[in-house]
Amino acid sequence: MDLDDVVTRLDSRLRTDAYADLDASANGLQVDGPAAVDRAALAVDAAHATVETAVDRDADLLVTHHGLVWDGLDRVTGRTHSRLAPLFAGDCALYVSHLPLDGHAELGNAAGVCDVLEAEDREPFGALGAETIGLQGRVDDEPVDALVDRLSSALAPERGVHLLPFGPETVERVAVVTGSGVDWLDEAAEAGADLFVTGEGKQYAYHEAREAEVNVALAGHYATETFGVRAVGALLAEWGVETTWIDHPTGL
Repeated sequence: MDLDDVVTRLDSRLRTDAYADLDASANGLQVDGPAAVDRAALAVDAAHATVETAVDRDADLLVTHHGLVWDGLDRVTGRTHSRLAPLFAGDCALYVSHLPLDGHAELGNAAGVCDVLEAEDREPFGALGAETIGLQGRVDDEPVDALVDRLSSALAPERGVHLLPFGPETVERVAVVTGSGVDWLDEAAEAGADLFVTGEGKQYAYHEAREAEVNVALAGHYATETFGVRAVGALLAEWGVETTWIDHPTGL
């Protein structure tokens, strides 16, 4: 498949341009590559380990959630050079989708978490400018412990999910912003969420959750952000591109 065609299709499907002024990440094609894409690798992070693995697997394209260019690129030295060099040597392109992939209603990370929770009647959540980066939805009076167990089994079977248990024992509404999303805790409370799911926490979240009487599940930054790139991989496979998943969990 033509690389330009892949990029155009992904940019359109993920609404990349809508987040251009909202995201520090340079979303879309960050590193050019071969004219044709026969095999694509998918990973959460564009790091030396994942870049080298993609090249070792003969990928023509690496698609990641976290890319290499944030707020511009001043110098190609040190760690930046060590990450870019294998892409150039292996003639492998890099496509990145950060915030556009977080809240996408079908392909996004929050959508994947909502699938685990079996949330219905989903609506956009997590306002950022004129766009959103998460989802909210309804569950049928589920015990909060059961939902946390479901998240733990799907996302963190070894270390589990950390719960701040300050909301009701039975959950009717959930809100999700993956990754580092605790800044949207107040919005979750205002939306009537009984459970707010995000990746990692910050110190202030404990007291804010307690005072707002909202349960907060911290399910891991990496773990909550594997869904989007996997969904993009499935989409590429539908377009006739062979795909390979690179799992490199951080434990965070």
